[in-house]
Amino acid sequence: MTLKPADGEKILRENFAPWVLELGLSVEEVGDGTAVLRLPWSDRLAREGGGLSGQAMMAAADTAVVIAVSGARGGFVPMTTVQLSTSFQRPVVGRDVLVSVRVTKLGRTLAFADVTLVADGDSAVVAQASAVYAIMG
Repeated sequence: MTLKPADGEKILRENFAPWVLELGLSVEEVGDGTAVLRLPWSDRLAREGGGLSGQAMMAAADTAVVIAVSGARGGFVPMTTVQLSTSFQRPVVGRDVLVSVRVTKLGRTLAFADVTLVADGDSAVVAQASAVYAIMG
């Protein structure tokens, strides 16, 4: 089954903690092992100096991987983060962040993914992450 953005939104609403939902993430795209989520700019997510906090971007990246793995599997199954490594390259101030995921390997019990974060309207990479997920269902 091919998932649509509305399916990704439903996965968000039904499977994530309230504090994750408070990030305001929206699913822009979901495909066969891919996803793009939007992390909207909010002063509440800014740290001293006005830049978007790394914690918010990491949470967005982690969440986006779940949507991409769900797209690769044709629907949501229980899964959990095994590893998430993030490198921050430049600050984001006053702009939404687009979080793009590509599942690089989908096994029976593990999924591997690469994540790229860019400020909306800019092609320069803000952060990159790699993730490993354990698939439990």
